[in-house]
Amino acid sequence: MPRRLAAEFAGSLFLTAVVIGSGVMGARLSEDIAIALLGNTLATAAILYVLITALGPVSGAHFNPAVTLAFALRREIGVREAVLFMGVQSVGCVVGAMLAHALFELPLIQLGGAVRAGPAQMLSEGAAAFALVACILLVLRAKPEAVAPAVALTIAAGYWWTSSTSFANPAITIARSLSDTFAGIRPQDAPAFILAQFIGAVFATLSCAWLYRARAAQAESTEAAARSVSNSGG
Repeated sequence: MPRRLAAEFAGSLFLTAVVIGSGVMGARLSEDIAIALLGNTLATAAILYVLITALGPVSGAHFNPAVTLAFALRREIGVREAVLFMGVQSVGCVVGAMLAHALFELPLIQLGGAVRAGPAQMLSEGAAAFALVACILLVLRAKPEAVAPAVALTIAAGYWWTSSTSFANPAITIARSLSDTFAGIRPQDAPAFILAQFIGAVFATLSCAWLYRARAAQAESTEAAARSVSNSGG
């Protein structure tokens, strides 16, 4: 357990440091918001691929309370373990934000100033969390070795198809509320983001469970039909 928690802490820390740090660098290098966002996207996708590949065998590489909740609902992780995971993920993300600020000689703790409010952004966060959790659960069954690139590509796409730029992570939302940078969010907007993310994760978990049951029922029906045909032919 200590090693698993350390992996979740480290992964959350470096993920947040890259998200915020690349946002700061992008904004400093270009006045064009689209170019800054592109740099932010590529850096985030790259570190996700590396972190999931490196730390997946240790802890499962959740780095996200919404993902941990999904596995807890599936009873693949215990309640106590899930609570510990969520705690270290949140602390890791906050420390990651502080590290990013230190790298660019910014105040370590800030209050986010970026306005991210309204129904469209809440829907975006729910949809982004749904897409992320569904991606993980479905790809794990279809092709486990492809989870790292699949998650990286899902988040990269989320930066551009959602109006919220796809936070999709309650812990990183908390950290970004403490960063008055390109990747920040106002603290008063964070609770609605977090609620939407958890709701999206729950819906994704339930939807994937239904898909698995439907597929199993179809397989059983096909197998039964094949046996019937075989018996008739005999």
